[in-house]
Amino acid sequence: MEKTGQGLQPGPQHGREWLNEFAQAPATLLFDDFVRVYFSCRPKADAKGQYVSYSAFLDLDRRDLFKVVNISADPILPLGPLGAFDEFGIYPVSVARDGADVRAYYAGWTRCESVPFNVAIGSAISHDNGETFTKLGLGPVIGYSPDEPFVMSGPKIRRFNDRWYLWYIAGRKWKVVDGRAEPVYKIRMATSDDGVTWHKENRDLVESRIEEDEAQASPDVFFANGKYHMFFCYRYSAGYRGKTFGYRIGYASSTDLLHWTRDDDKAGIDIADEGWDSEMISYPHVFEVDGQVHMAYLGNQVGREGFGLAVLDGKLE
Repeated sequence: MEKTGQGLQPGPQHGREWLNEFAQAPATLLFDDFVRVYFSCRPKADAKGQYVSYSAFLDLDRRDLFKVVNISADPILPLGPLGAFDEFGIYPVSVARDGADVRAYYAGWTRCESVPFNVAIGSAISHDNGETFTKLGLGPVIGYSPDEPFVMSGPKIRRFNDRWYLWYIAGRKWKVVDGRAEPVYKIRMATSDDGVTWHKENRDLVESRIEEDEAQASPDVFFANGKYHMFFCYRYSAGYRGKTFGYRIGYASSTDLLHWTRDDDKAGIDIADEGWDSEMISYPHVFEVDGQVHMAYLGNQVGREGFGLAVLDGKLE
């Protein structure tokens, strides 16, 4: 991957209080003249220093992906009501067309007492080309289970051979590091015929490489040249907010979507020597526009300064 530049930078210049900080977890939807990029962002923290997270979109000129032609006036979904799984955040979101509709899958956040948060996966549908969405209900479509007890997040939706595939992460454990609870999560997959009722595979898909408690996130799968290609991100379980142990982007391939061979050297992208993505890169999303494969990704502090774009130099093999 060859980096092409930095995309949306959050801040008050956009005139939207909910787009004050962060532009996280980009996910695309292709139109004739533009590429719609869904992302998650935050207003200013409250008096206690706590954030909420919203998801919205911006439209990029299809011929120039650094030209913003529109930013949504409002977030695509409201936060959930009191006690709901998505009361405090909707992040990240992934979308796919379903006939004339657009389906969205998102991680809903709630605050906890013993650990900072918990997360489950919700779903919504749009009947107006992805402008606005309606939740399927107050609860998640993929929640906790005996084998997946917490932090169900990072949904990435794809459709292959008339079947829905949802890649996500599931919490393995919480570790207390320097008095702070840190989550460890692994990549998993579920399948569905209708996009509502899901069958979980109930097993980790990608082996750990840097340590047993490696945390993996944002598994995005792309089909090319007779093979499935997964780009994801991973980090150490401790000290990952800095440069040395922070997020990096990994790669795995498969011929059957169930068995994956990891080879991070083929990810083709790493941190920069300086600047907004010099400490970490994470949350990759791969998409194709007019025969060219692009990657959107996050930089330092998991998208505090926005997301960047890269283009495939060569082809996926």
